[in-house]
Amino acid sequence: MSTLITPHTDTRMAEIINKVRAGERLSLEDGVYLYESDDILTIGQLANEANLRKNGKKVYFIENMSLYFTNVCEAHCAFCNFRKDEGEEGSYTLSGQEMVDYVNQHIHPGIREFHIVGGHNNNVPFQYYVDSLKALNEAFPDVTLKAYTAAEIDFFTRISGLGVKEVLVELQAAGLESLTGGGAEILSDEYRKKMRVNKANVDRYLEVHRTAHELGMRTHTTMLYGSIETYEDRVNHMIQIRELQDETHGFQVFIPLSMQPKSKNASIMRRNSAYEDLKTIAISRLMLDNIDHIKAYFINIGTQLTQMALAFGASDVHGTILKERISHAAGALTPEGLTRKELVWLVKGAGRIPVERDTFYNEIQVYE
Repeated sequence: MSTLITPHTDTRMAEIINKVRAGERLSLEDGVYLYESDDILTIGQLANEANLRKNGKKVYFIENMSLYFTNVCEAHCAFCNFRKDEGEEGSYTLSGQEMVDYVNQHIHPGIREFHIVGGHNNNVPFQYYVDSLKALNEAFPDVTLKAYTAAEIDFFTRISGLGVKEVLVELQAAGLESLTGGGAEILSDEYRKKMRVNKANVDRYLEVHRTAHELGMRTHTTMLYGSIETYEDRVNHMIQIRELQDETHGFQVFIPLSMQPKSKNASIMRRNSAYEDLKTIAISRLMLDNIDHIKAYFINIGTQLTQMALAFGASDVHGTILKERISHAAGALTPEGLTRKELVWLVKGAGRIPVERDTFYNEIQVYE
């Protein structure tokens, strides 16, 4: 294994290096120490080593489309600029057929996945959400439906009177194959109260994913960082995900989401620094030793920083996306999507091997 760049590493960092290289699990205190350290090159190289042991130089992406059936939402999360009230200017709720028509206008050969999230619209019944998936599944049977967050699933239980398992089984019958990772924000009920995250609490978020895993689904999970949370909150979040993964082995990828300001014109002081983004990706890789992939989400951190992230522990650059709306409603300055050719260029430009995948990380094509 290569030697670390910085020769002046202190004793505590040396202990962490030895733990990672010996395959020992990092503690809460270790994770907080890494966040407090300014030795980003050592942290990055250690995360790179951990990732290379898991994935070699392969970096994954998928041809997918982001779809949003409705932006009407009963929740009022402090960080969200996507949601609308029913009847508010710019609000919408599309029928299944309207979404099929939209997809037909924008889809191109090679799309393998629909990534579907939206508002918690209590003006329509649970059956609406079932029928939405059914319409897509019937029109595009070869495209995987990765739909709804754990928070949306919890919302469906409330408007339907069904349990989590019953909701998921009904959605599976309509074509659901995987859950998105959103709705996690920071897994701290104190944080959720302060940020007005009046949707699924911590236990409920974890319960939904646990149940999905028990039903055979493999899912994604996220962390939205960069607001009021502490370093300890972030590391605790990772540890709770790690503990559930020990139990179910159902998470495929962890996605650190860099908080976006509410305006595209917000100053750089209202945005996470590149330093903080790279450090969070690296620490995620080091803490989450039992999850195969850490995603660098170019929508939030930009394409060039995504390339750098591939040397800091990331092994996934998401996908083509096509018209991302949630982060851009909040002020993201990045492209709304990339082409397959651009993603291949992005990964190769970082000295890595691009691999087109399906939703479940089966390799479709390796671009040597």
